[in-house]
Amino acid sequence: MRKIKIFDTTLRDGEQSPGCTMNLAEKLEMAAELDKLGVDIIEAGFAICSDDDFNAIREVSKVVENAKLVSLARCNKKDIDRAYEALAEAKHPMLHTFIATSDIHLKHKLEMTREQVLETIKESVSYAKTKFEFIEFSAEDASRSDREFLAKAYTIAIENGATTINVPDTVGYTTPIEMADLIKYLKENVKGIENVDISVHCHDDLGLGTANSLSAVLAGATQVECTINGIGERAGNASLEEIVMGIKTRKDFYNAYTDINTKRIYKVSKLLSTISGMVVAPNKAIVGSNAFAHEAGIHQHGVLKERSTYEIMNVEDIGIPQNKMVLGKHSGKHAFKDRIESLGYDIDDKVLEDKFTEFKALADKKKIVTDSDIEALLIGNTNIENPTYTLKSFMVNDSDSISSFASVSIVDNKDNIVEAIGKGNGPIDAAFGAIDSVTSNRAKLVTYSINAITEGEDALGEVIVRLASDDKTVIGRAVNTDIIKASLMAYINGLNKL
Repeated sequence: MRKIKIFDTTLRDGEQSPGCTMNLAEKLEMAAELDKLGVDIIEAGFAICSDDDFNAIREVSKVVENAKLVSLARCNKKDIDRAYEALAEAKHPMLHTFIATSDIHLKHKLEMTREQVLETIKESVSYAKTKFEFIEFSAEDASRSDREFLAKAYTIAIENGATTINVPDTVGYTTPIEMADLIKYLKENVKGIENVDISVHCHDDLGLGTANSLSAVLAGATQVECTINGIGERAGNASLEEIVMGIKTRKDFYNAYTDINTKRIYKVSKLLSTISGMVVAPNKAIVGSNAFAHEAGIHQHGVLKERSTYEIMNVEDIGIPQNKMVLGKHSGKHAFKDRIESLGYDIDDKVLEDKFTEFKALADKKKIVTDSDIEALLIGNTNIENPTYTLKSFMVNDSDSISSFASVSIVDNKDNIVEAIGKGNGPIDAAFGAIDSVTSNRAKLVTYSINAITEGEDALGEVIVRLASDDKTVIGRAVNTDIIKASLMAYINGLNKL
């Protein structure tokens, strides 16, 4: 049975999803969870792209213990040198270098001939080999490239030291049959291909990212590039959870396996959704809230008698406990900690104390506290170390008149208490105006959304705001049973990231 390597690019290609910018602390948290998930390779960024990317790669190097850590680089010495610097402290550094090979890219983007591209590949990969043991070479837009030329490009990359060749369907153009045929063609026509990994990187523009990736696996690919929740440029990338569970569920068909700890999939999916503010669609395969739900009477009857009648996977396989223990205000710290661990979370004693205090406060407001409530407490309010602003108190006055008023009290990072009154179209608008006065905020509120993340009339509400200032966009998020308080906390959370 073949092992299929999982190359996760959530922190690089995934972050290119519109509005999905992560700060350093969020990238470090995601990287640590991806390492625990068991991915073989983590692409942490594009070192030369910006100082933020460079610093993120350097810091991520300090928390990733097991996976190879990758920086993207174009096929030139300057990019390769910058990647090498960023990965200096990585335990298992790897370079991912690329150049386009399709005629449309050569003509309109690179303005290079095929011969020039081949020479660039030779020079760049051979230079990279003086710095890196592991090198992945990608032929951008491979699926729209001339096959004979593509085979030459990969052959030259392998001859000069590439240890992985990656076949990207950059614009999500190809189909499963074409992808399988392309992999078979390359296996027959690229010299030395039997000595390297064959990787695929499929985008989801036509909704075929997962299908194309699995088709490539069937044809002989040994590595798949993907992202958590399928986030990424445009319509996104092939989804890690779909790839992994597809191989696991149908290992009889693919005759393959991965090293992913699937019981951590749900947790990592929830974490990314929290960090990015991108809500997972209810009908999303594997991790959507409806993925294991049954409403039709015939289906319900079948599942009650024998789960396998309508379920091909167990919810426990992705880390959702079947036994949903209910906690309440009389539950102790031991029961709370036990439930956290059963949900797949590892927290230290200090965090446990803080979260238990929040749990007791929530339990006083609600009759019962469910798993969803606990998860919301654990990852709902994204804490920032040494925040510039903290909400102390607020009061709103809403009426049927034209305007509402809000009084807000905030503590700054020097322990000064500052207050302001705002006027607006509704209590939340008024409160945001008061916060703007206190903080001298000039950022623009781009989006504001409310979701009920638990059930019942006393449900926890989740507020996600997206703020833009100059060329920077941030996500603010908070949860609370009081939706106005959650709104203010989310707004301040976003401001603290600017």
